[in-house]
Amino acid sequence: MALTAEERVRAVEDAVRQLRAALERAGVTLPSLRMDPLTAAADGALPLVELGRCNLDTALRLATVLEGAR
Repeated sequence: MALTAEERVRAVEDAVRQLRAALERAGVTLPSLRMDPLTAAADGALPLVELGRCNLDTALRLATVLEGAR
């Protein structure tokens, strides 16, 4: 069963919320984290999650969190 456009968007929005919450618990904020609007408009595959741009401090904190998860 294929997902409808609305279901695909809802699934990605939920993933963005979960990722934002997990990053927040780890002390990392990606200010540009969002669903990519161009891929949300496309038919077929799930829309992409855009992690966006971040400053050096955020990039280093994210690297530290990921390193600690290994």
